[in-house]
Amino acid sequence: MMSKEYVIIVAGGKGLRMGGEMPKQFLPVGGVPVLIRTLMRFREYSPDLSIILVLPRDQQDYWQEIARPYLPSMGAIRIADGGATRFHSVQNGLALIPDDAEGVVGVHDGVRPFVTVEVIRRCYEAARQQKAVIPVVPVVETLRHIPTQKNVMRSDYCLVQTPQVFDIQLLQAANRQPYSDAFTDDASVVEAYGHSVTMVEGNRENIKITTPFDIKVAEAMIND
Repeated sequence: MMSKEYVIIVAGGKGLRMGGEMPKQFLPVGGVPVLIRTLMRFREYSPDLSIILVLPRDQQDYWQEIARPYLPSMGAIRIADGGATRFHSVQNGLALIPDDAEGVVGVHDGVRPFVTVEVIRRCYEAARQQKAVIPVVPVVETLRHIPTQKNVMRSDYCLVQTPQVFDIQLLQAANRQPYSDAFTDDASVVEAYGHSVTMVEGNRENIKITTPFDIKVAEAMIND
């Protein structure tokens, strides 16, 4: 079977931290819904990328409505139902990939529309060799360890972003594990399965839009 590239875009948020009823992935930034911007960035990376969008079932009709004007430029997008947790949502997305598929699959937050094509390419290229790759950026703020009430060396830490990209067979196998509260992202699932994760350089603009302040920052980046 020919090696392929997939991405699972996880967009299961209810938008509660936004304080409104509109899920955050549908909020407009620069007149375009956040989720549309995210999908278009991955389509910009590759017209051949197989895109799987994971959405709560009760949001899928609304998605079809807002996506209609953009679909001609985004190509085919398959929809999977959102799960109770991110882990289960990714499982549902993986279910749309054949069990014997060869290649790499990325998992990306639907509310990270500003990942650069260069970072996407860097993650996918590295994953073909390393099998498990995450983009990271340095910590620039001072960090304080609350239990000890002491500052810690920020150079010992980094911020983890997405897309996190994996060998398909590896991620499928790792996601057959029983769920654990320790699964905070896909890298933690793969590490629990026993495989190490390689870090590559991310981009600072690749913010996760979860609050009204993030929307203001996103609008500023679009206007800039």
